[in-house]
Amino acid sequence: MIRHIVMWKLKDEAEGATKKKNAEKLKLILEGLRTNIDEIKAVEVGVQISHDQNEAFDVVLICDFETDLDFKMYTRNPHHKKAIDFIETVTEQRIFVDYKVDL
Repeated sequence: MIRHIVMWKLKDEAEGATKKKNAEKLKLILEGLRTNIDEIKAVEVGVQISHDQNEAFDVVLICDFETDLDFKMYTRNPHHKKAIDFIETVTEQRIFVDYKVDL
């Protein structure tokens, strides 16, 4: 299994909305990917609750895929690309890790 973890630090304001509103919208968009992309076996999205931490990231995505090919198909899916279009407008920083999970 492949696990894909991404964290974003959001801009204070973007797309005419606050960081909090954009975090909520991003959560909905990311959770919706599971409905539209069959290769995703599991998805979890979290929004930061400690707003007084400057070094904290604002949103985290954790996705699982059965195979490397499933992960590659996910990255090429139009729904994923559409999510990235929004993400790029509201984020200032991104970090990620992709790794194999032994079950």
